[in-house]
Amino acid sequence: MKINDQAREELWTQVGDLTDEDINRKPSDNEWSIKQVLEHLYLMESGVIKTIQAQLTSGEQKDVADKPIELTVNRSTKVQAPEFATPTEESATLEELKAKLNATHSTLREFAESTSDAQLEEKSYPHPVFGEMNLKQWIPFIGYHELRHIDQIKEVKQKLGL
Repeated sequence: MKINDQAREELWTQVGDLTDEDINRKPSDNEWSIKQVLEHLYLMESGVIKTIQAQLTSGEQKDVADKPIELTVNRSTKVQAPEFATPTEESATLEELKAKLNATHSTLREFAESTSDAQLEEKSYPHPVFGEMNLKQWIPFIGYHELRHIDQIKEVKQKLGL
């Protein structure tokens, strides 16, 4: 959870002084607003937690080598957001999004602390870029994924003059 906690701290630093109007503005029609990035992070974290939990109970055992998930932060490789994690066009407040992100982060922490590494290492789930990943790696992947989108938030802020 170390990378997850570091990423979340950095996320709050990047968005802490923004207004609801700021986060809902898009730099262009084909780019996400900061609100959409935050919503994507909440949807992704929530979806990955549900997937890990489901695989843990019903997935088959597989021995899968660790993947270089730290490469997730490299934004030169474009990845289409999965349907379950695609944000809406609807407006939201920063407080609403913070509450959702805090809730999913707490759920992830509780899950990580109550599940052994051995349990997580014996089952896996495919990632669209890295292929089959053991469930243990999915937890820090969420943190690296968040770091990737923090860079996106910085770009959006710059484009919006924030």
